[in-house]
Amino acid sequence: MSSSHPDPGSDRSGVDAPETEDRPARTHFFARLSAGMSDPVLRALVTATVVSRVGRGVFLAVTVLFFTQVIGLSPAQAAVVLAVSSGCGVVASFLGGWLADRWSARRLAFGFELTGGLLLAAYAFVGDFVSALILASLSGFFDSLGHSSRSAIIARGFAPDKRVHARAVLRTVTNLAIAAGSGVAAIALVLGTAEAYRFVIAGAGLLCALGSLPLLRLTSAVDAPARRRVSSLRTKTGSIDLVAAEEASAERRDWNRRSPWRDPRYLLLSVLSAVFGMQFGVAELGVPLWITEHTTAPEATFAVLLIVNTTLVVLFQVRASRGTHDVRVAGRVTMVAGWLMVAACLIYALAAGLPTWAAIAILVAGMVTHTFAEILSQAGAWGLSFELADPVRAGAYQGVFGMGFSLGALASPIVVNATALTFGFGGWAMLAGIFLAAAVGIWLIARRAAASAPPSAPAPA
Repeated sequence: MSSSHPDPGSDRSGVDAPETEDRPARTHFFARLSAGMSDPVLRALVTATVVSRVGRGVFLAVTVLFFTQVIGLSPAQAAVVLAVSSGCGVVASFLGGWLADRWSARRLAFGFELTGGLLLAAYAFVGDFVSALILASLSGFFDSLGHSSRSAIIARGFAPDKRVHARAVLRTVTNLAIAAGSGVAAIALVLGTAEAYRFVIAGAGLLCALGSLPLLRLTSAVDAPARRRVSSLRTKTGSIDLVAAEEASAERRDWNRRSPWRDPRYLLLSVLSAVFGMQFGVAELGVPLWITEHTTAPEATFAVLLIVNTTLVVLFQVRASRGTHDVRVAGRVTMVAGWLMVAACLIYALAAGLPTWAAIAILVAGMVTHTFAEILSQAGAWGLSFELADPVRAGAYQGVFGMGFSLGALASPIVVNATALTFGFGGWAMLAGIFLAAAVGIWLIARRAAASAPPSAPAPA
């Protein structure tokens, strides 16, 4: 649920190494979060994320109400605008990674995110359905381009055992920043005037644009290695060095063979991760509709569940991600996440028909279970998406993985409505089976990848 997540650091999760006398039993949360922030790449990404996600949090909190109450769109029109925006993001997810393998990822990320922020600010001047649709399409397209470019930066800018940690830190600060942005958005919600909405949206877009500036501090180390081109191999006499040209051609053929579209294992991982990623649709769509249509709990319960989710993600995501750069550990935590998701679905289903106090308690228990499934599944997905990718085509691989996730996000409203919201307990059981099947598939991929990998140091206990 948190944006585009028993203690996950315990022995049961297989993530944490055992505590020793040299390490305190309990490390302060902010100390864990700041660990590794001396890395200039992570520092630049965190700064950019904090600024831009505050703006995004403002925007997310007011978008639907702005469309319906200020512009005058119907709920159906607002849904079309948001769906088209997501659809454009699917195409852009792969394109952003593909471009990051050919040109400077840091410059692309800066340009995409600057453009995306300015497009968000332009929402303040929208006045009808057509202009909203055009802006939403462009905004979703550039936002996904920027996200894929950042994923390529993470893949190349950190050592293998640091990449998942970087993703976990960025996800944690994303949640904090979006929560802060939602608080700022309350200004427009309280005032309720068209001018307040437009002012807040314009400010949010400019914040997102400003968030691109720290990316300029990144060095060329995060860019893909330059590839030789035949046209650049001319000698002083104007002829082409045939030996060098043949080497460049061979390099290009090898580069093309490394396409993620020729990697069945990675494509299957992307599909299964997209299926498990529908858990976000369960949280964002299924749970609130289940509360209002099938339980006696008040609608405000969903706000409490959001707070529970965000708090747990902020507190545990970094810690739960330790060790998941090892594909064996990543597979195990994904399997644990699958069983937790089964439990969460069944717990949600039990809330129907209970007294109000009991329904609220059951829903909170379901959200706690769901959030730990989210945290662990994200940690496992990051580790596998990096470790099973070909480093030569890191951008394209991350683009394919992101595209799969976007497709899962598009499908989730349909799947959740066709199962849990239509058939009640039986539908929740269907959803639980879908998540468990996806987790088992990911675990098998990780297990086989570990078995075929060269011997390495043992994974954490």
